[in-house]
Amino acid sequence: MLLGSLFQTILSEAEKQVGFKVQNCRLLVEAFFTSEGFIVFTLTRYKNEVTSTNTSKKVKFKRKVPDSSSKCSIYKFDNFEEFCNFCTYCNSSKLKDLTNFAKNISLYEYNSLFYLIFTNINLDFKYLKLFYISISEFSNLISNSNTLKSKLDEYGKVIFKANAIKNGIKYFSNI
Repeated sequence: MLLGSLFQTILSEAEKQVGFKVQNCRLLVEAFFTSEGFIVFTLTRYKNEVTSTNTSKKVKFKRKVPDSSSKCSIYKFDNFEEFCNFCTYCNSSKLKDLTNFAKNISLYEYNSLFYLIFTNINLDFKYLKLFYISISEFSNLISNSNTLKSKLDEYGKVIFKANAIKNGIKYFSNI
């Protein structure tokens, strides 16, 4: 119930401050956390009107996280600096030691992009949710596929074969 009232407050403020009206409209709501701890909401209003004015529907939120049955998660960084920024963030947070998170963490370069691969993920890791929230600020989850991992093994340039975040913190962290 608290989340619903927060959302109503946000919509009310948007209407007061910039005239953003949502009556009888469909909305797309996107939210993400910034590295500074803020939540940013993006509201998109669709032109086609909803015929029902039933406002009793519950708001559902989804976050893109790896499939829990997968043993491999791959994150894409647009450039090496973003990987370094993530390492710097990890170094200053509870994510400094990810040895209990995944059996192996490797970094590859392929087509001028950087791919961080986590294998044998521990789903009981103490800071699992914090990790998923944090890494989404710096990169995109692109695949849980062993096929892409094989492609990176074959065609990608290995930057760190193991302990990628630990080595990134050691050599490239700004702290």
